Amino acid sequence: MEEVITHRFNIIKDPDTFDVTITSNTKEKDIDIYTIYFSAHKEFTPKPVTISWKIPAINVKGVWKPTSDFSKRIMDDWELNHMESRISVDAPVVSIYGHNDKNTLTFACADAINTTSLNALYREEDNCIYCHITLFAEAHHSITSYSTELRIDQNTYHFSEALKGVRTWWENFEHLTPTPTPALAKKPVYSTWYQFHQNLEPELLIEECKLASKLGYELMILDDGWQTKDSNRGYDYTGDWEPERIPNLASFTEAVHATGMKLALWYSVPFCGKHSKAYQKFKGKFLTENHRWAPVFDPRYPEVRTYLIGLYTKALEEWNLDGFKLDFIDEFKAYPETVLTLEDGRDFSSINEAVDRLLTDVITSLKAIKKDVVIEFRQKYTGPAMRKYGNMFRAFDCPGDNAMNRVRIADIKMISGDTAVHSDMFTYHKDEPIEIKALQLVNTLFGVPQLSILLQEVSQEEASMIGFYTKYWNQNATTLLKGDFTPHKPLANYPICESILNDQHIIGVFDNYVVPITSKAPKIDIINGQLEEYVIINCNHNLGDYNMVIYSCTGKIIQESSIQLQKGILKIEVPQSGLIKLSKNTYL
Repeated sequence: MEEVITHRFNIIKDPDTFDVTITSNTKEKDIDIYTIYFSAHKEFTPKPVTISWKIPAINVKGVWKPTSDFSKRIMDDWELNHMESRISVDAPVVSIYGHNDKNTLTFACADAINTTSLNALYREEDNCIYCHITLFAEAHHSITSYSTELRIDQNTYHFSEALKGVRTWWENFEHLTPTPTPALAKKPVYSTWYQFHQNLEPELLIEECKLASKLGYELMILDDGWQTKDSNRGYDYTGDWEPERIPNLASFTEAVHATGMKLALWYSVPFCGKHSKAYQKFKGKFLTENHRWAPVFDPRYPEVRTYLIGLYTKALEEWNLDGFKLDFIDEFKAYPETVLTLEDGRDFSSINEAVDRLLTDVITSLKAIKKDVVIEFRQKYTGPAMRKYGNMFRAFDCPGDNAMNRVRIADIKMISGDTAVHSDMFTYHKDEPIEIKALQLVNTLFGVPQLSILLQEVSQEEASMIGFYTKYWNQNATTLLKGDFTPHKPLANYPICESILNDQHIIGVFDNYVVPITSKAPKIDIINGQLEEYVIINCNHNLGDYNMVIYSCTGKIIQESSIQLQKGILKIEVPQSGLIKLSKNTYL
């Protein structure tokens, strides 16, 4: 390997294959953008190229990555499990933050299609953080040239601001332009998965839709099971996508619509079970047949893409659907036996580029039929490239884990812009106290709530709780989704989240922390997402007289009074999982 120094970067690559240059593109405030360029005198096969640099580890508390969940700590340079990013996994961005949540350094790459690996690691020998990005971390076909950009932000604002800047930067690339988000993508969702799994009964589901609609939910996702009578939670029968369990899906959709709900169908896009007719048809056109769940379609074959697109367009037209949950996109990848060449009928050698073509054609074809069709993707395929095709991003499965749901919502939200960010479906044991059941819902409020509860068996108390907070979310969705969103204390799993828009400031406190009130908004809502029966706030200013209404988690008014919000500390009594609504007193 040869190592050359360009500017402040180390470039590590195989010698004598192609040249790599890095040039300064633009500099604005403390943001540098560099152009990385690969070139050679003839066609070449790109090999991994690592670009690295270091910064002194001054005011470094942790490292944020798109799906690091509860682990946002500093990693040491002898820990070698680097983050991988490609079109359908994660996003090529890393943020190093300080003890006050301020950005120390955030770096991102414009190439969200090809496979890269990134990290920021602590080296004990010199107490510096070593940052790197490795381009072409996966085998790739021959090319004649390549270029991308590297963005490095060292501004000292909140690290979420640095991530929002990266998101805006990505949006400006033509090959990463997000698809618009229709209104339906921003409505609460009823999912069948946790309560029904594959045991779907149409009559029971229609009754659930009626109850969900009354509680403020507008879309049902009919998950796995509609396409097969096999209930083994496997994928042996996927691939044909014929509605065996619900044979008259058009009539079922009509019945769902009659309840006031819309309908989206689940598909496991890559899988083609060995008991399907499609498996025989596409034999030899799989990325692998050794996947633990089912053979994986190879999207580099045009006939495979045509088949998959035809499944969805036919379903949309014949069954009058409103959307799709397209699942397991991240299983489109290179497996040990995958041949990465352009031959035998494949019109792509790159799997990532073929996935881009497949999903581009899917969203284009579906929107030509129904412009406002909704498409849900879930973590980890919620990066900037996936915003081109999906308009609903959902937190990865975490049933019963309200803290993880909150963290995953926040992590997706910071880099997703106007794309709707949804919670994983909240669910709970029927014998939980109502205040703890409510924690599952209140932890979703900074995303779009999804539930998977058997509503026909809930108590009146549960129905009141779900209805109260769903109504609150619907009434305040604009602030919760479009407001200036800040999640605080990443190493503590965002115990305080807030969103500010115009005259409204909504704060969620999810652990026993003092809540800073930094705005002068005339409307301040504080969600007590914990089991303490009080909230302690710290006002930065003398805010004056406010009307205060305190609610229980079921929507019962506990107290109505006036309160003086003066600079300093104030303790407010509020029920567990309850809500404080403050509105400015105005005098004529």
